[in-house]
Amino acid sequence: MTPGVLLSFIIGYFLVLILISYLTSRKASDNDTFFVANRNSKWYLVAFGMIGTALSGVTFISVPGKVGAPSGDQFAYFQFILGNAAGFIIIATVLLPLYYRLKLTSIYSYIEGALGTWSYKTAAAIFLLSRTIGSSFRLYLVVIVLQKFIFDSYGVPFWATVLICLVLIWSYTFKGGLKTIIITDSLQTFFLVTSVFLSIYFICRSLDMSIFQAAESIKNSSYSKIFFLNDFMSSKLHLTKQFLGGLFITIGMTGLDQDLMQKNLSLKNIKEAQKNMFSFIGVFVVINIFFLSVGALLYMYAAKNGITVEKTDYLYPTIALKYLGVFPAIVFMLGLTAATFATTDSALTALTTSFCVDFLNFRKKDDINTKKAIATRHGVHIGFSFLMLFTIVLFNAVNNDAVVGAIFKVASYTYGPLLGLYAFGLFVSKRQVNDKLTPFICLISPAVCYFLSTESKTILGGYVFDNELIIVNGLITFLALWLFSKRKHQSRLATT
Repeated sequence: MTPGVLLSFIIGYFLVLILISYLTSRKASDNDTFFVANRNSKWYLVAFGMIGTALSGVTFISVPGKVGAPSGDQFAYFQFILGNAAGFIIIATVLLPLYYRLKLTSIYSYIEGALGTWSYKTAAAIFLLSRTIGSSFRLYLVVIVLQKFIFDSYGVPFWATVLICLVLIWSYTFKGGLKTIIITDSLQTFFLVTSVFLSIYFICRSLDMSIFQAAESIKNSSYSKIFFLNDFMSSKLHLTKQFLGGLFITIGMTGLDQDLMQKNLSLKNIKEAQKNMFSFIGVFVVINIFFLSVGALLYMYAAKNGITVEKTDYLYPTIALKYLGVFPAIVFMLGLTAATFATTDSALTALTTSFCVDFLNFRKKDDINTKKAIATRHGVHIGFSFLMLFTIVLFNAVNNDAVVGAIFKVASYTYGPLLGLYAFGLFVSKRQVNDKLTPFICLISPAVCYFLSTESKTILGGYVFDNELIIVNGLITFLALWLFSKRKHQSRLATT
């Protein structure tokens, strides 16, 4: 597979996305279109497109790779996915009705009425920080693949590869915003899902197996264990940790994340939003089963052909791009590109929306569709594109997986305070937080959790945290808010 062939397909892919952008935004490119797609989206398109956004290039590469990791993960990730499914049900039945009742554009506007202005700005700032780092990290991992297999051959420097990717994303999102993304994400999800199914087919063909034989081989292999019920204290793979972590991470990083919720808020009413969410859950669970199956088949293929890789993340791209042939390589690259850009394009749109609404107060203006307001939104969109460029180049300059991983992990911790903030607003309506202390509480809680994650073996009798640490994070925030709160006056209580 030559770099030129791969590059030509990627160029063609983006030309299709730009054409879609032109067709969806030529009649309307104002801020209502950009922020909420005029609240006229089709639920089935949103449900399908959310698959591409909820997954990412990291999932596309890492989930199959971890199946055969030395840590013995096998199909343990599916325990996490079951927790995700439970979290999505809570989002559909608790959070979405709240957002629709208040007719929110930015979901963090809720915090202003429930807790206060400082708490509101803190929640929005947490999202901006977390999503910028998280999306940059995801794009960074995929740009490395593009750099290695395509752009190094042309002598293109790393920073230019990142810039090319971001310019392409900006080119098809800057006018239509969410309205365009709902269509393009559906297309990108189609490529992603097709890529997974075709990868299974190509690997099975190379192993001289039918699909049914492959399923039986996976079932009988050393990679298929799903439920881990031993070593609760020391194992990160235990069912309880994985399920609870998946549940609360979904609530925090999806239900309290402007990016994933913005698409749901573009639907006509709560019934369509819930229909979208429940449909999405089923597809999400099934597609992750196929990702895990790809992983098992990849390790069988590697064992048969004597293939070894430095890192588990390199397994899928190495086999797809070097061993399976031209068409499988193209399918893999399109799937990887789709998974990454479906995440990044919606993140840029959500970051722009949150900053305009939460910090530039667009929702409080009489008309957000003036030329000045649209020009401001364009400037913000460009600003976040350059911020991502800077962040990704910084990751590459550090060139240390441990440091970059730690930065990403710290960013993921910041969703814990969002859990605490929303829980307090929803369940403690009779008390008023000390609003000005909220930013400090939301800084201290992740710091305490980071300390716990590194020292828990020593101070907690050998206990090892995994994703369930987000529960502790939210609980610390909640208790601190309670500790510094006071009972509301009757007039304030009535207003709330």
